[in-house]
Amino acid sequence: MRFPRASGVLLHPTSLPGPHGSGDLGADAYHFVDWLVSGGQTLWQVLPLAGIGHGNSPYMSSSAFAGNVLLIDLAELHRQGWLDASDLVPTHGLIAARVAFAAMVPYRMQRLAKAAQRFAQDASDEQRQAYADFCAAHRSWLDDYALFMALCDANHGRDWCDWTPCLAARDPQALAAAHAEHASRVAFWRFCQWSFFRQWLALKAHANARGVRIVGDTPIFIAHHSAEVWAHPELFELDTKGRPTVVAGVPPDFFSTTGQRWGNPLYRWSEHSKDGYAWWVERIRRSFELVDIVRIDHFRGFCAHWEIPAAEPTAEHGRWVPGPGAALFDAVAKALGPLPIIAEDLGVITPDVDALRRKFAFPGMRILQFAFQGDASDRFLPHHHEPDTVVYTGTHDNDTVAGWWATASEHEKHFARGYLATDGHDMPWTLIRTACASVADSAVHPMQDVLCLPGACRMNHPGQAEGWWAWRFQWNEVHPWHAHRLAEFGRLYGRWPQDAPA
Repeated sequence: MRFPRASGVLLHPTSLPGPHGSGDLGADAYHFVDWLVSGGQTLWQVLPLAGIGHGNSPYMSSSAFAGNVLLIDLAELHRQGWLDASDLVPTHGLIAARVAFAAMVPYRMQRLAKAAQRFAQDASDEQRQAYADFCAAHRSWLDDYALFMALCDANHGRDWCDWTPCLAARDPQALAAAHAEHASRVAFWRFCQWSFFRQWLALKAHANARGVRIVGDTPIFIAHHSAEVWAHPELFELDTKGRPTVVAGVPPDFFSTTGQRWGNPLYRWSEHSKDGYAWWVERIRRSFELVDIVRIDHFRGFCAHWEIPAAEPTAEHGRWVPGPGAALFDAVAKALGPLPIIAEDLGVITPDVDALRRKFAFPGMRILQFAFQGDASDRFLPHHHEPDTVVYTGTHDNDTVAGWWATASEHEKHFARGYLATDGHDMPWTLIRTACASVADSAVHPMQDVLCLPGACRMNHPGQAEGWWAWRFQWNEVHPWHAHRLAEFGRLYGRWPQDAPA
């Protein structure tokens, strides 16, 4: 599906400013939307909106369907009457420059627990009905998720395989007893999801009303310690005790000489095909309830995925195993029609991956930081771009442009200076201009590159499990010229919103 010519900014909500230890869905998110509009930007790309998992990664969530409760705006809960003003006072350990997860998580979770209790006691009939309607509309995933999270709490975060065997195996009598025993905690997790969805959809409506579309991110794989793997073990390559026999990753590549061992369980595609890929259809359907465009991470895995024996400590010793290919996307198209999906076609891309993307007219991705490692034949160079692509200066997995330029090889620097006709003094904005000038329908710039920030501000470093996902910006770093220059590039290169004044 061709997208209208546009540009936007990549920024996860956790990176927003705010007083409560992390960016959230509150006032600063609305201000960010308005700032995008002031710069003529009509795309806001985010990372997965699901909860965080191992290493605080949003790509290792406890659910493929639930939202990240740590993004809930506490000030809105105060306005509802479920928190006191004193609950909004920041405590020691919350900092503005980064997400200090060790302090932020307990701070927010304690206040969410209080708000849930106040809601249970004081909610109006109208609020209770809205909550009940939400629970009914999302029952297909919410019931399993809420019980799973309550059991995680009761088991102090232990892997679900290590729970009482009857609960790990989902014995119906054991599940019924657990529902009764943990009823208040189950209700807490349902309340949190209702609050997240309520707040996110209001923010999305604000963005859409101002001409900004949300680009979401759907990881191909999900975490083993998740509600869906626990609830549907037959859909994953697990042994009789529920443990993965093989796990996901990628072979040695640009980011890591030993590859990346992600550790996610792999799908048992033969089981998915039996019911017409119903789980995946539902997952894509739910994704489009939250966002306007979906970026599917690791698209090449649908053609073939790197299968690593679970006992292997790295990704070096694996093999390519065929995926479902067109059959899955035929099922999605039959159920949902043509959809605005971006295929993350990075890494080892073989002709079958490109053919699958083109068959369904999914735009691919082009990363300018990758363009200067070789010669004029490199597919990431702008003269090889095609309209049905999305061009990025870098992604959440890349260094910032300033960080990349500081450590680039002499070959890359020489090639880039000649190709871009620059001395390299302002490389972040040089690449932003280059992306805007590309024939690619969409151009997206990480906020770190808009602000010309160094490598210490990158969001993630593939292959390093700890210490990432914590970057935040502050409004005093943003100056009027940032929006003015984005707007200028939008006008120069035909990415200015069609209904905006000239």
